[in-house]
Parts: sequence; C-alpha cells; structure tokens
Amino acid sequence: MTNPAPDTITVDADRLWRSLMDLAEIGAYDDERTGLRGVNRLALTDADAAGRRQVIAWMEDAGLAVRVDRMGNIYGRREGTDPTAAPVLTGSHIDSVATAGAFDGCLGVLGGIEVVRTLDERGIVTRRPIEVGVFTEEEGVRFGTDMLGSAVAAGRLTLGYAHGLTDRDGRTLGDELARTGFDGPADVRLDPPYAYVECHIEQGPVLAENGVGIGVVTGVQGISWQEITVHGRAAHAGTTPTRLRADAGLAAAEIIVRLRAMVDSGEYGELRATVGHLTVHPDLTNIVPARAELTVDLRNPDDAAMARAEEDLSAFLRELEDARPGLTLSTRRMAGTAYVPFDETVQKVIAGAADDHGLAHISLLSGAGHDAQEIAALCPTAMIFVRGEHDGISHNPREYSTPEACARGVDVLATTLLRLADQD
Repeated sequence: MTNPAPDTITVDADRLWRSLMDLAEIGAYDDERTGLRGVNRLALTDADAAGRRQVIAWMEDAGLAVRVDRMGNIYGRREGTDPTAAPVLTGSHIDSVATAGAFDGCLGVLGGIEVVRTLDERGIVTRRPIEVGVFTEEEGVRFGTDMLGSAVAAGRLTLGYAHGLTDRDGRTLGDELARTGFDGPADVRLDPPYAYVECHIEQGPVLAENGVGIGVVTGVQGISWQEITVHGRAAHAGTTPTRLRADAGLAAAEIIVRLRAMVDSGEYGELRATVGHLTVHPDLTNIVPARAELTVDLRNPDDAAMARAEEDLSAFLRELEDARPGLTLSTRRMAGTAYVPFDETVQKVIAGAADDHGLAHISLLSGAGHDAQEIAALCPTAMIFVRGEHDGISHNPREYSTPEACARGVDVLATTLLRLADQD
C-alpha cells in the first residue's frame, strides 16, 4: 500500500500478541481431549479476578484512568482535547467458558489497550476521549445470563436483578463481586458514548471461506435461552413396566429431537437450536430418571420467526406433559435478545479503515452474542471480525487466530477509533 492516509495507523503486533499470550496463562489448564492449553476463567472466579487485575495494571501502565462500576465493569479512559465531548468506547470481555481459547473477548480488550499505547507513542491527541471497557459475565455460563454487565450498563437489565443471580453452587453475583473486590463505586448506568466499536474473533468459518481476514459486522441475530425442568417419577429399571413409567429422561430426549425437527423443517427461517446442558437425576444406571434439566439455546436473525419457534416449542411442551401421565414441565427464561442491526455510518468507517490498510473485507451478520448488541441501545455501534483458524472454532482450546490476523484486526480498530475520536 502506498501513501496511506495520515490517520491510518498500525499497532505493535508483537506486543499485542505477548499480551494475549500472557493473559491466556491466567486460568490456563491442560485440556485432555485436545492435548492443548486451554483457558478456564469463569466470571468472578479467582482466575477472572486475577485476569482483571492484570488488565487494570496494563491500563494504568498505558496512562488510562481506571474506574470500576457496581457491576464490576471496568473502564480505562484516555482524555481528549475536549473534556465535554462524549467518548469513543471500545472493549469486550475477558471472562470465558470452562473450555476456552485465548482470543474470545480478550482480543477486543487487549486490542483497545494496544491502540492507546500506539497513540501515546506517536504523540497523537484526539478531540474526543477514548475509553476501553471490560464487561462482566459476557458468556453467561456462570450466572445464567449472557452479556450481563453490558446489559445492566445499557439499562436493559437492572442492577438488583443482576446482583441476585446465583451460580450452581448458590453463590450470588453480588456476593462474588464483593469477594473478589470488584464491587466498584462508579454508577453502573453508562452515559451514552459517541460510538462503540468492538474487535472480536469471528467464531465461525465465513471469513476463511471467503478468503478474507476482516469482517464488517452488520448486526447480531436474536438469541433466546431457557431452562426446562422435567419432573417425573423415579422407579426401578428392572421391575417397573414401561407403561407405568414417568421417565423424565425420555421426555428430555423427545424435546431435543423436536428441536432438531423444527430446525430441519425450514418453517422458522434460519433457526438454530442447541441443548448445551442436560442432566438427569438421580443419575444412576438402574433407576428411571425422576428429573431432567436441560437448556435450550435458540438463534434467529428474524424476530418473527424466532417468536413462532418459541411459541411452537411451548405448545409442544404442553402436549408432552398432557401425553405423559406423571410428568410435569416448567420453564425459566434465562436470556432473550432481539435482532440488533448495527449503525451503517460506523460500518462505513470500519470498511474505509480496512481499505486504507489494504485489507480485503466482507460484511456479515454475527451468529454469536456480543456486548456490542447491548451498547447499540446507547450509541452508534458496529464490530470488526478477525479471521480464525480451524473452521473458526471457538469456546474450545483449538480456538486460534494468527498473530498477523490479530494485528490486522487491531490496525483496523486503531484507525477506526482515531477517525471517530476526531469527529465533531
């Protein structure tokens, strides 16, 4: 690329990579299934708290003024020349699932810090402040609600609701914030930023299939999470006739098969359905299950089709209960978000930055949920996707994006943030 625009900047790729690898050692474990080093840093565990402290140290070393709010969300602020101007916000999360890789969420946080380092080194001053955010419990795997910190910051969920959520051991989020020292004093409601841009690995194969390294994200599809509990009746596996059983495990299996049939029918658009958690009780070889618990994750870019799928699943649960004497079913809503379109103007700034860096890019919809979908309620928002390897696998120790791909994505982030931060 020749004669790049003066506001086209590149970051230190080696330093960015070292940050990613150093953070990955916090909560690291050896995964027996893959033989690889994985990350287990569930929200507000000791490992997550250690990771947070490391990120805060990096923020402070980069000259950022750090604040922590009552949800444990962390913000590092680099001032601009106009102290009254709304900031440009970037960031993501560092909490993980139990079998994670090094990049999900972390690239957006550490990439934001790397942008600040680069601006400082080049003596670049922006009109607007730039802030780097770290949101609490984005994954939702510990306290059952994803994008939790950003949802409270944006006002979709209340602080009281979030603080009262419990993990499977009965620990509340509020108590865990206090235990880890991240029950900060700052107001949790975020003042609307000027814009929000999040850099994230794609977590899918689309960029690789198209032979490009950068995705300009147009929005996030709708997400529905619920927990279904089936109550049956325990019985001896050898002495109880099949016709007299109220088998909670069988009912759970029928729900799973029904979900797949709904997806395959094509009646619900691009519906995706996953049962990611399933347990039966008492979980013994020779006892008919008395209770089954399962989670249902539905995704759909069409809100109307999603609503039909939810209604038809509810109808099937009622039919199942009526058809199986001795069974009762209950449901609990865990999370639900509608399709969120991203701001076209911010998308154009991202695309222009990629062009000026000489990077091929495509536009695509996100199949995964992100903090950006919550912050989009406050300000113009869009995302940058970075290509992953191994078919874009994520939530797995095989998750991988090359040092070059990560650096290119953060180059686009840096140029985008600089251009937005200099706007009137």
